[in-house]
Amino acid sequence: MERLDSLDLKILTYLQENGRATNVALADAIGLSASPCLNRLKKLEGRGYIKSYGARISLEKLGDFLMVFTEVTLSDHRNADLERFLAQARTVPEIVECHHVSGGYDYFLKVVARSVSHYQRARKRCRNIEIFQLHHPRFADRARILPD
Repeated sequence: MERLDSLDLKILTYLQENGRATNVALADAIGLSASPCLNRLKKLEGRGYIKSYGARISLEKLGDFLMVFTEVTLSDHRNADLERFLAQARTVPEIVECHHVSGGYDYFLKVVARSVSHYQRARKRCRNIEIFQLHHPRFADRARILPD
């Protein structure tokens, strides 16, 4: 694994909070001129350190929603089964995050739904996928500890 220097890390840190920054603004923020900054940025993109640029959407502005965290147990743990689970989980649009975890469960899912009934319909679709079981849904409130 190649090491990143402090300027590369500054670029990544700045872009996490300012993904729409122009190259000139980025260069000013990290203390480089525009051309070397752009060269570093292109290298970081080319090496896969920057996967994409996006927007954080305010779900609250779109209306009511539920955020549910749930644990998943797989019936088998062969690589083919893990890949099959991930492929099937990708077909459920309400699953917005999927984390492989250690401990008593295999995966931890973040599910976003418009209502309890919408969540229940998504959960029912998941039950039709033979390879895994959902356990212990936890309904989250909208309180945040960390700043946006």
